[in-house]
Amino acid sequence: MSASGTAAAGQVEHMLRQVTPGRYDAYEALLRALAEDSVWMLLWHGAAGSPDAQYGNMEVDGLGYAPCVTSAQELSASGWTRAHEVVTGHDIARALYPDRWGIWLNPHAPGGGVGIPWLDLRRIATGLDRMPAGPLRLSEPAVPLPQFYALLTQNAHRTAAVRSLRRTWVQPALGAPYLAIGLDLYDTSPASVESVQAMMRQSVTAVPDGLPVSTVAMSDEYDPVTMWLRANSRPFYDREAHAAPAAPAGGPGYGYPPPGPRGY
Repeated sequence: MSASGTAAAGQVEHMLRQVTPGRYDAYEALLRALAEDSVWMLLWHGAAGSPDAQYGNMEVDGLGYAPCVTSAQELSASGWTRAHEVVTGHDIARALYPDRWGIWLNPHAPGGGVGIPWLDLRRIATGLDRMPAGPLRLSEPAVPLPQFYALLTQNAHRTAAVRSLRRTWVQPALGAPYLAIGLDLYDTSPASVESVQAMMRQSVTAVPDGLPVSTVAMSDEYDPVTMWLRANSRPFYDREAHAAPAAPAGGPGYGYPPPGPRGY
């Protein structure tokens, strides 16, 4: 390993020692180190690069994890006698999160190591600053914004790509809380996406200064906010219900902040 790689591995292991319950800042620093470094994935079957290679697996609190270690020294300390594969944190995140698998760092270590669930691997794969830091607290917005919702509903009705809208108040583990709008679209063609972006730009003019607003795609099956919205909310605007005699239902929603200074 290069000198820079050794330094990176040392940073991962240093941050791993800092992680304790409630230390979300230390956990975020660990994720950032992992995004820039490699891990030693433990292979249960096969050899690195072979078609039959298969990572080990473990289950904790109903979630699946692939065990790994953070350096050659930790590999030796673990006593692992089967094959292993060195993979960048970014690449292993991209490979595992779509199947809802996380990684477990140094399970042999005193205290049992630290698990990185698949939702956080998704953040590593797609950009830590693009998504809010979990765990997220989601609730129905308590701030009354009648002018904003009225304007947004009006603009949505004029935007053919919009099927429905949901809303929620998001409190990340780190960073400021914000209002999120869940967008359910008929299609995601470039023209449709552009029309929806214009709808949001026109509508947020009715939001009081200092209140952050973001959006999330209801079609994203991996987004924790989308999953929460599907399970816990109803649309506050529904084009198909709007066209029917019954009045549209109200409910909560949520979304990610746009790319910028603070994410997830």
